[in-house]
Amino acid sequence: MAAETRSPAATRRTFAIISHPDAGKTTLTEKLLLFGGAIQMAGHVRARGQNRRTRSDWLEIERARGISVSSSVMTFERDGITFNLLDTPGHADFSEDTYRTLSAVDAAVMVIDAAKGIESQTRKLFEVCRLRDIPIVTFINKIDREGQDPLALLDEISSGLALDLTLWTWPIGMGVDFRGLYDIRGKRLMMPREVRTDPCGRSVEVKEPGEVIEIPEVESRIAGPALEEMALCLEDLPKFDRASFLEGHLSPVIFGSALRDFGVGELLDFLAQHGPGALPRAANVRTVEPDEPAVSGFVFKVQSNMDRNHRDRVAFVRLCSGRFRAGMKLYHVREKRPVAINAPMFFFAQQRETADEAYPGDIIGIPNHGLLRVGDTLTEGEAFHFEGIPNFAPEVLRRVIFSDSLRAKQLHKALSDMAEEGVAQIFRPVNGAWPILGAVGTLQLEVLASRLDQEYGLPIKLENAPYEMARWVKSEKPEELKRFVEANRSNIAEDKDEALTFLAKNAWTLNRTMEEWPDIRFLAVRERN
Repeated sequence: MAAETRSPAATRRTFAIISHPDAGKTTLTEKLLLFGGAIQMAGHVRARGQNRRTRSDWLEIERARGISVSSSVMTFERDGITFNLLDTPGHADFSEDTYRTLSAVDAAVMVIDAAKGIESQTRKLFEVCRLRDIPIVTFINKIDREGQDPLALLDEISSGLALDLTLWTWPIGMGVDFRGLYDIRGKRLMMPREVRTDPCGRSVEVKEPGEVIEIPEVESRIAGPALEEMALCLEDLPKFDRASFLEGHLSPVIFGSALRDFGVGELLDFLAQHGPGALPRAANVRTVEPDEPAVSGFVFKVQSNMDRNHRDRVAFVRLCSGRFRAGMKLYHVREKRPVAINAPMFFFAQQRETADEAYPGDIIGIPNHGLLRVGDTLTEGEAFHFEGIPNFAPEVLRRVIFSDSLRAKQLHKALSDMAEEGVAQIFRPVNGAWPILGAVGTLQLEVLASRLDQEYGLPIKLENAPYEMARWVKSEKPEELKRFVEANRSNIAEDKDEALTFLAKNAWTLNRTMEEWPDIRFLAVRERN
């Protein structure tokens, strides 16, 4: 069906890119923008204007260390399809941000380094996608470098992730022997150029699969084995089935090189032709369909200081149903009151533009001063909240040291801003002691300290806290919970949502406390609502 005859929700492609660090995720992101016509050169993007340039990695620490530490959103159009690309942190220390981002997408592109295969963070993020039944496209990157044999890579992915695979492209040689990329459905070989004047390179028509394929332009010692292996895969692997793909059982495999522009166009074309539009979303009382007339959406991310000159605070909202229009009033379910959405925006990394209207699948930004939090639901009046946006118990706890007591109030406000973003979690002991910061990994806390210094002018130091573990506490017996808090007051804190938290000195202490208080639930994961 032509894009112009489909509903707006069906023409949205909202997807994330997931990978282990250094697999080439950011490079692929930039090349997708290049092929989508959104940028003029890799490393620089523009949003509706020649002079508005930025990059997907826009924080100072991202540029200094060459890694993505914050999810960014980039929206662009191509052939009637609106792509909402969410670039996520690859480093394990920022997995919470990635988990929240995955709650807002309808598909994912899993980037794998051809030399390294499946790595730990890739496996973790894949499991999150599997739990959510998110369709996955596998992009095996860096085939122009020395790497594993393609057959070995496919076997590792299929057996290691228990995932059915189907071929979309195939490399003709790898590393120094790399001669091109065979487009199986397009029946063409894309060959590199010494000097590239366009992103597509030179293509050579070849005979369709099933016949004897000959590529005179490539040496027989390279073309022969490559084509034989491809024929074996086409015979053994299942054919593409869109229903199986959308259910998350079958993953198309696109070999490519983001750096050299191979496979990028094929990836975009696949998402446009076969990727899911806006999908239904589970709420606590029912499932919300994208074609419902009433607007609904949820906050999956909050970002402060994208524009430091204005000390702004923007909530990223995934729209799930209805036709959103700038200026409309939406019901804030947690606050139980309507709020006016007066200055919504679309994103292009750090850049932005006014969103006059938006549809299911779109990501809009709503400026606010702390009213909207991660996990909040907005509707046109119905009182439900979307599920699947969790908080995870931190694995690293540190105490804040700040010498300027006159600016303590400013520090508390800045820490609250960072906690709202998910940069780190903040636990305020009920006995009035200095806040305890929690994070999945130490690099997360380095980012927090760096941003406090650069964005707020608040240099802090972090020291080991007298605690190693944190668990949220709940009970069906309010009096028992009150008694527990009084008995363990020196170990009780509140998080940013004022949820009670038990801070344990070590695992032994936690286990013993759990045995002593059987009516208290100690939670490692807390659902945001």
